[in-house]
Amino acid sequence: MKIFFHWLISTLAIIIAAYIVPGVVVTLTGALIGAVVLGAVNLFIRPILVILTLPITILTLGFFSLIVNALMVMLTAALVPGFLVIGFWPAFFFALVLAIVNWVFDIWGRP
Repeated sequence: MKIFFHWLISTLAIIIAAYIVPGVVVTLTGALIGAVVLGAVNLFIRPILVILTLPITILTLGFFSLIVNALMVMLTAALVPGFLVIGFWPAFFFALVLAIVNWVFDIWGRP
């Protein structure tokens, strides 16, 4: 049940972030599938990229991790029909807004 609830929260966060950020278009089906694909991409591919880009992340004081997040959003948009991101900067701001919305939902869901 917890996984299902987290999936719905992630879907809602994607819809909210797509509404806020211009250049990102998401359908309901795209958001539902995108939440699963973004979770899988963050689970399997992101750790490899984080390790490979660790030196530049240290040099930029962590800023480069935001770029890695934007790349994960662009990869998800390339894999999911109904999830369209037009360019790097919309993906960057989408990842930033998505992180903030997920953070707010995480605080809201705590007892």
